[in-house]
Amino acid sequence: MRALVVIMAAVGALLVPAGAQAATGPALDVPESTLDAALNCSDGISDAQRDPVLLVPGTTLTPAEFDGNYARAFAAKGWPYCTITLPDHGMGDIQVAAEYVVHAIRTVSAEAGRKVSLVGHSQGGMIPRWALKYWPDTRADVADLVGLAPSNHGTLIAQAVCLPGCAPSFWQQRTGSAFMTALNSGPETWPGIDYTNIYTALDEVVTPNFDENGSSSLHTGQGRISNIGLQRVCPAHVADHLTTGTVDAPAFALVLDALTHQGPADPGRLPAGACAQPVMPYVDPVALPVNEANLATTVATQVALYPHAPAEPAPKSYIRS
Repeated sequence: MRALVVIMAAVGALLVPAGAQAATGPALDVPESTLDAALNCSDGISDAQRDPVLLVPGTTLTPAEFDGNYARAFAAKGWPYCTITLPDHGMGDIQVAAEYVVHAIRTVSAEAGRKVSLVGHSQGGMIPRWALKYWPDTRADVADLVGLAPSNHGTLIAQAVCLPGCAPSFWQQRTGSAFMTALNSGPETWPGIDYTNIYTALDEVVTPNFDENGSSSLHTGQGRISNIGLQRVCPAHVADHLTTGTVDAPAFALVLDALTHQGPADPGRLPAGACAQPVMPYVDPVALPVNEANLATTVATQVALYPHAPAEPAPKSYIRS
């Protein structure tokens, strides 16, 4: 079915006038076969009865970060969902990784016959905004963008990390980088899309995030926006960067609220007892320690071994033009 959708899309592109094609954004440089291989979906995507969810992992990680939590939860609820594997564990040029998100939005929306909702952690919560900004046709295909500790305005931490050189995506996620400047120039959001940004004041990776003026929050544009601090909802809550995007119970409750209501998440609808739960529902408590150890090992390995670049990747020509 997906192959048929891709063929139909290619034929349709040939029939669109040149001026209209410009509204779709720049051509994708990554081979289509590579983009297809990076997209994995559950059953029920074709003619879906509800908006499918696209799960986008964070820097250093793969879709495995969702195996024991969000993917498990959506499977139990019978919700169709897909995962996107970003190249090089999200350590390379984010401009290239964004093409994977563009392709996934187009493919899944076409196959489902309806809009999709994106749920992403860290870079995974920010990178869809790059896709929506520079590939305008994707905006009509997206209902919700839910960011879990998203690096929407970069992080001050990366300034020090990159002094001797660092991974390309670390360069780009520095506060004030050329990438972040381009991403946040003009409107931050687009009409017709609901934006939910969930952050923690204890975030040790995306900083600062003490309040709605922090990195994760969005304020401009015509999208409907909800910036939600976990400590504002659950005082004394101890979620860090990784748990906010994986097993945190209040964060999960807010994700479900965003995906089951018109508009972004509303913390006033948070279920009673959500703040008291040690982890989100559907997590296997026996497998949890092993899963957390595996994620920590993956993060540490990528940070330690991924080749360092001496400078930020050059902006693509479509930005300069």
